[in-house]
Amino acid sequence: MIGDLAMRRTSVLLKAFGTRAYFARDIIRGFRDPGTWFPEMIRQMQRIGVESVPLTIIVAGFLGGVTAFQTRYQLFPGVQLSVVGLIARQSIVLELGPLLTALVLTGRVGARMTAEIGTMRVTEQIDALETLSFDPVAYLALPRFLAGVVMLPALVVLANTAAIVSAWLTLILATDVRTDDFVSGLRLAFTPFQVVYSLIKATSFGAAIAFVSSYEGYVTEAGAEGVGKSTAKAVVIASVSILVLDAIVAAVLAPFIQA
Repeated sequence: MIGDLAMRRTSVLLKAFGTRAYFARDIIRGFRDPGTWFPEMIRQMQRIGVESVPLTIIVAGFLGGVTAFQTRYQLFPGVQLSVVGLIARQSIVLELGPLLTALVLTGRVGARMTAEIGTMRVTEQIDALETLSFDPVAYLALPRFLAGVVMLPALVVLANTAAIVSAWLTLILATDVRTDDFVSGLRLAFTPFQVVYSLIKATSFGAAIAFVSSYEGYVTEAGAEGVGKSTAKAVVIASVSILVLDAIVAAVLAPFIQA
């Protein structure tokens, strides 16, 4: 009985991997028809990126302020205040900026993608596209995937900037850290690859959000309940995928960020 259960679970796991691999293949195949995906990609870039700017700035602003406060008041007496700028930069740029931005946008952007595509599935709009010999993956999934890959790094750059500015304002207005101390810490042990490292994380997170959300919407089962289940499943899987990718990127590239 235990052997049969293990075989069934293995079969389910392999089936899930296989269906997603076929979906990824269909996305790659969709590149052959730029007339289908390019106009929709521009629209999705606005919906994913431009419309997410206010939320990104709000989250990053509070992130920077809290990080600055926590860093300043955890220092031992006698430690140079410039360390606050160093720790704030490293925490925001290397980890908190891309990770929290991606997790927040998973709820806003990922859930929206899944609900949109899932609704089209249950109302048979996707079936209509297939009947008309129109590639639904090239029209629905590929533009969202490309928009996520392009716009999430842009949002992370904005989030990192907003968080660092917020940290600076918090420190000079509410603590004894001065601008010279903060700027000195920002410059300490800085290398350009630290920014590249943040963008690599953001790109992988954007790809994960778009791929998972598009897939779960595409395979939604009939009914409003199916859309709700797919949306919740997409958010959970995308969030876990982001955390896994964060660990993988850190394990592979962390040795190269040291000045």
